[in-house]
Amino acid sequence: MDIKKLMKQAQAMQANMAKAQAQLAERSYVAETAGGKIKATADGTGMITALSIDPAVVDPDDAEFLSSLVLKAVQDALNGAKNMAEAEMRKVTGGLGFPM
Repeated sequence: MDIKKLMKQAQAMQANMAKAQAQLAERSYVAETAGGKIKATADGTGMITALSIDPAVVDPDDAEFLSSLVLKAVQDALNGAKNMAEAEMRKVTGGLGFPM
């Protein structure tokens, strides 16, 4: 086993992972609920970057329902962003399962 070759491969993979993570920070995933009236956007690092709520779905007498819709949109956005990031990292690592 050639240690120098292995070290070069590891360094190249590390550089590719850093590049992929930087690119993921610029990508986003949008999730919608209530027929698109509530939208949550997460970036590839798992941060919620935007949330929009159409005033038509705001009912002061049913804030709990609105909260559940917002929570669903946020959860879907985070899950979508996570899946997007995992897919990109699998491309870089060849499916070796390295943590992000």
